[in-house]
Amino acid sequence: QVQLVESGGGLVQAGGSLRLSCTASGPTYSMPVMGWFRRAPGKEREFVAAINWSGSSIYYADSVKGRFTISKHNAANMVYLQMNSLKPEDTAVYYCAASPFQGATRSGSFGAWGQGTQVTVSS
Repeated sequence: QVQLVESGGGLVQAGGSLRLSCTASGPTYSMPVMGWFRRAPGKEREFVAAINWSGSSIYYADSVKGRFTISKHNAANMVYLQMNSLKPEDTAVYYCAASPFQGATRSGSFGAWGQGTQVTVSS
């Protein structure tokens, strides 16, 4: 099965940047879509961004459009989330996820999840 490991979280001031990384291992060919989700304290998990391994389809939540960029490195089986102009409301645990369904953006469509990495944005 596909296994995912995130890294790159941390504490940053508002307006700053962070880059999250996700390393995928196992049969990644079975999970053509990679995504990032987040869960803020007291809130439900929400979609952030998704990309397919061919790079032909990229989706963003409205709340992060223009500030976050999802990208991938196929040879290394890695997916990244570049986060710029961070806001305190971006504070959350960020999860990498993989889905077998093209165009997936709902968490229920993702079958593999990482353990999460904490991102804290101070005001």
